[in-house]
Amino acid sequence: MALPQILERAARRRPLPDQLPTVPLTREQRRRAHMLVSLLLDYPGEEWFAGLGALEPHLAGLPEQIAAPLAEFIAAARAAGPTEWQRSYVVTFDLKRKCSLYLSYFATGDTRKRGTALVTFIEAYRAAGWELAADELPDYLPMVLEFSARSGDPVAEALLAAHVEGVEVLRAALEGMDSPWAGVVRAVTQSLPPVDRRTRERVLQLVSEGPPTETVGLS
Repeated sequence: MALPQILERAARRRPLPDQLPTVPLTREQRRRAHMLVSLLLDYPGEEWFAGLGALEPHLAGLPEQIAAPLAEFIAAARAAGPTEWQRSYVVTFDLKRKCSLYLSYFATGDTRKRGTALVTFIEAYRAAGWELAADELPDYLPMVLEFSARSGDPVAEALLAAHVEGVEVLRAALEGMDSPWAGVVRAVTQSLPPVDRRTRERVLQLVSEGPPTETVGLS
């Protein structure tokens, strides 16, 4: 006798999207790409829409694989208009767990380890000579990308590389939804340069073990 179809509660794990090849970028191009993506991933308020025209000239000189998706995204935002774009942003990033813009969330979730991971981000900023000046968590992807763009410090590149798994989960979720933000996150994946194994392991160890004892509890 055939078993009834009652096994839908267990679904096959969805694979991550195909690995994207790294696009060769100069340091200046990478910093510009990261700043553009940082701005485009922010909440699309009135100032965001007003500033789109100022961003477009900065696409010139970037490789086509990076510039084209960002240009398409800007055009799509203009066509949709503020109300629809804001609604879509909230539905995408605020209501879907796999679309979190907070990098440590993918590794720790809502656990006590998250606090340690957040302090690690703060320590990474400080190691490069930067302090947070915004009312936002330090692992917020647009903030990390701005840090990379403005500092040009290898610590920022290592921080992104150490959380590439989270970026890829975000990309997979956005691509599965045919989200317009998928192309923006693809630009992050394609902009990341190779990171030497020693640096990557150092940052991953810091994320795992946390900062020195005296820094635990800092906000």
